[in-house]
This record gives sequence, C-alpha cells and structure tokens, in this order.
Amino acid sequence: MKIKKHNRHTRRPGLSRKAGLAPGTPVFIGEQKRDSVRLDIIDYSPEHFVERIDVPLDECARLKDSPSVTWINMNGIHDIEQVQALGARFGLHALTFEDIVNTVQRPKIEQFDDYLFIVLKMITADPTTSDIRIEHVSLILGEGFVLSFLEDVGDVFDGVRERLRGGKGRMRKNAGDYLAYTLMDAIVDQYFSVLEMIGDHTEALGDQVIDNPQVEHMHEIHRVKRLLLTLRKSVWPLREEIAAVEKSDSELVSDSTRPFLRDLYDHTIHVIEMVETQRDILGGLHDTYLAGVTHRMNEVMKVLTIIATIFIPLTFIVGIYGMNFEHMPELSWRWGYFGVLGVMTGIGAGMLWAFRRRGWL
Repeated sequence: MKIKKHNRHTRRPGLSRKAGLAPGTPVFIGEQKRDSVRLDIIDYSPEHFVERIDVPLDECARLKDSPSVTWINMNGIHDIEQVQALGARFGLHALTFEDIVNTVQRPKIEQFDDYLFIVLKMITADPTTSDIRIEHVSLILGEGFVLSFLEDVGDVFDGVRERLRGGKGRMRKNAGDYLAYTLMDAIVDQYFSVLEMIGDHTEALGDQVIDNPQVEHMHEIHRVKRLLLTLRKSVWPLREEIAAVEKSDSELVSDSTRPFLRDLYDHTIHVIEMVETQRDILGGLHDTYLAGVTHRMNEVMKVLTIIATIFIPLTFIVGIYGMNFEHMPELSWRWGYFGVLGVMTGIGAGMLWAFRRRGWL
C-alpha cells in the first residue's frame, strides 16, 4: 500500500509564501498544473434536469438566479483568476477565496450572511495499485446553488450524479442543502472503503510479521501509521464540522435535512473509531515485530551459549596438555592422544544429553 497525496511528487509553494500578505490574499498551495479549469453544471428541479460538461463561466452566472437548484463543480483550483471570477459572481468573501486555493487547510465550516463555506478532505484508493490519494474539497452552500471546488478531475460523486439523473427518491425534491449533505456523505462513505482496504492490508501484514518478521515490515508499519494519522487529521475536525452544520441556525439548512446530518455525524464517529482501532492494531504489530526479533535473537544467543559452554571444558583439557612441562606421563602413552579425544567427545556428548533432558535444546 502506498500513500499518495495529490501533491506529493511536485514541488509546491509553501505556507511561507503567504507571510506578509494582506488577509484574504489567495495564494495557491498545491500541485502546479497546466491543465485548464473545467466547469460542470447540473441544474435540476422535480420536473426538469440539465447536465452540461465543460461550460463557460458566463453560463454559471446565468444560472445563479434560476428557480431550480444548481450544482457547479469546478475541477482545478490552480487557476486563481478562474476561482475568483466564479466566486465573485456568487458573492464569496475574500477569506473564502484564500481557503479554497489553500490545499493544506484543515476541514472546517464558516457561516457567512448568504452562504455556508465547508472544507473537507476527499480520500480515494486505487484498488489496482493500492495508492491512497488525498484531495482538498471546498463546498459553498447558497440559496438555490451549491459550488464544489476540487483540485483535479475525478471525484467520488458519481453516485450522486446517477441519483440526480434517475430522478427517483428525494434528491430532486429537496433544496440545495440536501445536495450538500449528499456530497459530504459520499466523501465520508469513501473513508469506509479506504479503511477497509487498510484493514485487509494490516491483517496480511500481521500474518507476515508473525511468520517471519523482517526489517521491511517495520517500515511498512510506520508508513501505514502515518497514513492513519493523516486520516485522523481529516476526520476529527469533520465531526465537529458536521455537528456545526446540523446545529446551525442558518436558513440555508432546512429542518428536513438535519436528521440526515445527524446520521452523517454518526458515520464520522464510526470512521474515527475504525481509525483508532487500526492504530491500536498497528501498535500491537509493532510490539509483535519487536518481540519476534527479540525472540529470534534469544534463540541464536541460546545456541551460541550452548556451543560455548560445551567448549569450555574441552578448552580446559586442551590447555592442560598444551603446557610445556617435561614430566607429563600421558604424553608418552601410545593411546594417550586417542584417549584424550575420547574423553573430550564423552564430555561434549554428556553435556548435550544433559541440556536436552532439561529442555534447553
């Protein structure tokens, strides 16, 4: 399993670039791209549905005052001018622009006079390569519209789009607050998929550590622990964020949507519990690895100690007959050499038998 942040392999400007700038000055912090920004629109009501891909900016502004619900999805936030142009048409605050293009911004919610600003982290996993991708997502909930800002093309909202296209259930019967809820719910549901994949990987890693602990297993344990720490940083603020939306006195959040937000809050609690459980399991694997390495070292030291113990009396005998005294009658015996070898062999065999009888071998 590999951890792959969206801006992992590309040099990016750091937060230090914002030092000294006026509050609300947008500075893009993320992967530098050359791709053009793409705007997708879904405009719907109980009776009508329109979906358009890669539309011009003026088309988005025209739909702002439509009586239907409009969802505008901006793929790519590296073009600050495009972000500001879209936001200006919907009356976004300068501080909102600053947080939209700041991909290291922690999840949070801010309530303004005519819109709610929500920041989340979208986490996806590639089942073929097991890469984990972490992406910055911003949602704007206004009167009759929802704006979503993503770092790149590709998201976890396909299920939401299919439900809107089908026109079944409550999706097209509710206002924009329910759409914002479904988008947040899709992001949280993806956390479960990623955590299940991590759990399977951790289980397989545990079997390997128990069977034959290796150094690379320790490296993998630390890498997965770093991933879980990133997940924890993304989920813990999200719990407070969803609770704040549910308890908000904003007229943009209807009473019919609040029960669904409470259910989403429960899901975030479940995700947090899964993250903590996986962290505890990895901590146990870390201890198991150290115990396995220590046990293997003790086994090696036991064998070496037994060998050294057996050779102690043999070395003593050899040392005696290695002395240069003239009157040593055993030196002139015809079978003295073979006799000494026999004695040494007997001592070694006897010690081995004694060790085995005591269960030391």
